[in-house]
Amino acid sequence: MTEGNFVDYVKVHVSSGNGGKGSAHLHREKYVAKGGPDGGDGGRGGHVIVRGNKNLWTLYHFKFQRHFKAGHGEHGGKSRSTGADGTDVYMEVPLGTVVRDTETNNILFEITEDQEERILLEGGMGGRGNWHFRTATNQTPRYAQPGIPGQDTQVTLELKVLADVGLVGFPNAGKSTLLSAMTSAKPKIADYEFTTLKPNLGIVEYRDFQSFVMADIPGIIEGAAEGKGLGHYFLRHIERNATLLFLIPADSKDISQEYNILLGELERYNPELLDKNRFVVISKCDMLDAELIEEMNEDMKEDFKDVPYMFISSVSGLGIQTLKDKLWLLLNE
Repeated sequence: MTEGNFVDYVKVHVSSGNGGKGSAHLHREKYVAKGGPDGGDGGRGGHVIVRGNKNLWTLYHFKFQRHFKAGHGEHGGKSRSTGADGTDVYMEVPLGTVVRDTETNNILFEITEDQEERILLEGGMGGRGNWHFRTATNQTPRYAQPGIPGQDTQVTLELKVLADVGLVGFPNAGKSTLLSAMTSAKPKIADYEFTTLKPNLGIVEYRDFQSFVMADIPGIIEGAAEGKGLGHYFLRHIERNATLLFLIPADSKDISQEYNILLGELERYNPELLDKNRFVVISKCDMLDAELIEEMNEDMKEDFKDVPYMFISSVSGLGIQTLKDKLWLLLNE
């Protein structure tokens, strides 16, 4: 999927259907005198329903349809015939979609399971026919209820990528290269910062036909939690990853400081992110010899005694299979 086809934030206008009005019909039949009221009820207006679809990975299809309008209920008829309900409208969204009220920014609900359905707007109720209003003292009511109008509003759909492992790091840390080395994904790779502007997903094939999903999150800069760079645009995707894989290049000036900066940005954005499993990977180790890796390992033992870490090279393949093994154990412990 190209960057242009990945859409994770969109505003749409939705309208539910009006309820049909009840009938005030009076029974007419040859040889039947004073047949009385027999008006039927109006049908309800159509609902606007949001439904999860595991086969969708993006909100791209909403670029071409921004308005959703349900059908109106039909009016009641004679012989107590109820009008047909309005046609419901379904909005198919990928799993991990958050639906917000655009005006208040309040979260209405989230879709996290395949075929999960939530009514976004209910259609108006149909009016009752004059059959319901007959009494001993009013045997021929010549009135019925009108249908209740539908609703309309604007909502914001926000996709938070669902993945087992999320890659976290500064720009140009080698996240896209690692994703391409571990999966069949083809992310854009170049030797400059912010090559990745949209999250990329890949499926890591493991032993015995098992697999897990890895997400390449665009690079985070210091101050992202306060909105620097693209700020929350990147950070919100990390909320749905089961394990956070921190990627720090071997040529970093201070590996420990870089890790703490990344950790601090996540904590300021959402402290609950620190409860997730963490794993630190030192990338681009093909530029180091075995002796230098050993020296760095000795220096890191104190700073990363509570967090597992390892050295890899996506280019040479150093440690890639071992990383898969460790991530699989971390995901299934």
